[in-house]
Amino acid sequence: MRLKINKTWIVLGVALVVGGGAAFMANSYLRAQVEEIESRGKGENVKLVVAKKDMPKGATLGPDSLAVRNVPREWAHSNAVTPEQFDRIDRGALAYPAKRGEPLLWSQLEGDKVPTFSARVGAGRRAVTVPVDEISSISGLVEPGDRIDIMVTVRREARQLAFILLQSVPVLATGTKVEQGNDGRDGSRRTFTTITLDVNAEQARQVIAAREIGKVTALLRAPGDRGAVSGSRDDAAALLGLASPTVATARRGVQIIYGGTARTQAIAPLPGAAEARASAPAAATVTAPVAAAPAGVARAGLVAASSN
Repeated sequence: MRLKINKTWIVLGVALVVGGGAAFMANSYLRAQVEEIESRGKGENVKLVVAKKDMPKGATLGPDSLAVRNVPREWAHSNAVTPEQFDRIDRGALAYPAKRGEPLLWSQLEGDKVPTFSARVGAGRRAVTVPVDEISSISGLVEPGDRIDIMVTVRREARQLAFILLQSVPVLATGTKVEQGNDGRDGSRRTFTTITLDVNAEQARQVIAAREIGKVTALLRAPGDRGAVSGSRDDAAALLGLASPTVATARRGVQIIYGGTARTQAIAPLPGAAEARASAPAAATVTAPVAAAPAGVARAGLVAASSN
């Protein structure tokens, strides 16, 4: 007697196996995506002020209603309040409701408490604005908080030289400017994007020089990309017409010891000293004795140098 196989059960079994395999693969893919997002979120974080609870319009702000939370830098709002700015909002009031756990924005506050632009410039830093031609750049897609590389194109000895001047420069602000062409027709108008950069004093000097004598192009970086790229020139200062820093000539001096502390004091040459040294006979080398340390030095626990 032959066993009769029902084809319906075979098709059902195959469908269950295929469906289970597809579900397993989809689950594995989603899990990998979640792990990748979490790993990216564990990168560079910034601290922002968030609401501890849901607060209605007019609620008073203070330590009891606000907290500090770590947020990935690429997700942080450029208008969010930071812990360093808490003193400016303490005892303030909300102009709009705030949700629990969400970053507090300056636009949610009542009154004129929004900090000035200079408050965003750190100590020792400078904000410099560069007009970037949208035709040769990234068409105004740069936003505050992005990082860019500054490429400069200059003409030297009948050649066009393009080199990277600065790398991974933070963008503080952006804007748009429209200029009319020389012939005054609308078709000749050109749009420029102004980019305000966060640089130090020396970098600001280089950017200003590049803006005057060359063409500046902004290269947008991916979020979290801080690596250095090849292509920067060591002679960038010379290409921009900036004098390289000179090394100060070392001056001769003698070492003087005050209470166990050694200091070097430079000696200015006396008039006619060179002629006197040329005519004077060679002198024997004399080793001066080391003076004994004062009693106060020993009481302070300092060890006086011994002569050999």
